[in-house]
Amino acid sequence: MIWEVFRQEKTGRYHTHCGNVHASDREMAKQFAAIQHGRRKPTNSLWVVPREEIGEIDSEDVAFGGTTDKSYRWATAYNTTGKDASEVVESEDEQATAERQRGDD
Repeated sequence: MIWEVFRQEKTGRYHTHCGNVHASDREMAKQFAAIQHGRRKPTNSLWVVPREEIGEIDSEDVAFGGTTDKSYRWATAYNTTGKDASEVVESEDEQATAERQRGDD
């Protein structure tokens, strides 16, 4: 049986998929996951899930975010070469600084 493994690096961060393990039962899968995926990088916790239990919803199943163009919500959608865009550049710099201070690199 194949088990998918999700790793959380630090408390409060999202779990991200880091791989899978082959095991006959849940306890063995947890042990394999700890050995194969928990020791290579800093790890706060692991989620070990049977592959069959993971459900997928893709864009053919549902329209994510609707069909309306909402690119105006993102600073990257604006031309930052003009004089009027200085606030956008300042905002991007502030966001990058805040992310560095939080450690979100």
